[in-house]
Amino acid sequence: MSDTFLNVDGLNTFYGKSHILHDVGLKVNKGELVALLGLNGAGKTTTLRSILGLTRPRDGEITFDGTSIIGRAPYRIARLGVGYVPEGRRMFAALSVLENLQLAENGRGGEWSIARVLEHLPKLKELVGRRAGRLSGGEQEMLAIGRALVSNPQLLLVDEPSQGLAPMIVEEVYRILAELKARGVAIVLVEQNALLALKIADRAYVMDAGRIVYHGEAATLLADRKLIADLMGLTASELAS
Repeated sequence: MSDTFLNVDGLNTFYGKSHILHDVGLKVNKGELVALLGLNGAGKTTTLRSILGLTRPRDGEITFDGTSIIGRAPYRIARLGVGYVPEGRRMFAALSVLENLQLAENGRGGEWSIARVLEHLPKLKELVGRRAGRLSGGEQEMLAIGRALVSNPQLLLVDEPSQGLAPMIVEEVYRILAELKARGVAIVLVEQNALLALKIADRAYVMDAGRIVYHGEAATLLADRKLIADLMGLTASELAS
């Protein structure tokens, strides 16, 4: 039996008449963390949205755990075991931390109960009664991860988790992602900060103008800073910043 959990092949996605994704293909194996890298506008978020059914591809194939999910409604894809931590967190600001978690439960069952999530993310446990809109950016990112976990995903799609966060909070978020990977959750991690993502990833894809322009082992790419900079259209100093 193949270890491939997610298989995306020949994906073409449009926004109106604008052709955004061009024959995008990628694979994620069980328990693997795959980094999807590229600058703003490269097509990373559209790739995640296409996988989730939030933006329907014009053509191509997407299979998850051997089941075709192309054209399925997002809630049906979520129920199969695909979780999402969106860019910008997008939670219900007027509801409490606990209420946001309760809304995200989908009845699939599994090890990630609300109690387990709060145990795993102790900062959230201190804030269960606070409205989500009153949380800091880092606290909201923790809630976004917790909200995804209570759906008990087998595959987690994470979009720009470090965006706008202080370095210490970013370190904590990445510690959580590494621990989830160690527990067997497959992860697709979208990041502009290539060096950060490559340190915990197994493999990496780089996107540019809606196309995959590189695929390889994360450790190999991390060791070649010039190649990373060239692929992402950055100078060495921009890459390090």
